[in-house]
Amino acid sequence: MNNIRIKDRIGEAALLEQLAEEAAELAQAALKKARIIRDENPTPVTLGTAEKNLVEEYTDVVQVAKELGLEWDLQQMCAKNERWLNRLKEGEQG
Repeated sequence: MNNIRIKDRIGEAALLEQLAEEAAELAQAALKKARIIRDENPTPVTLGTAEKNLVEEYTDVVQVAKELGLEWDLQQMCAKNERWLNRLKEGEQG
């Protein structure tokens, strides 16, 4: 790999725009796969293609986030996981 940083060449604002675009494409890929799994609204896209597209778009998001220097927060993830599990348990008791 070379020593040129994309952020230095195009700037933070352009990278944030790219992140938003890639995140939107990731959302569309996730929705497409869900549509295939539910099989309620037919699409010509196969499950294999949908999975490939989902990985590709997720990879794009991670790549741009890395270039921006974004990091995930383990403590925040653990807290969210706990809240999520609690809501699921409450739903079972509900």
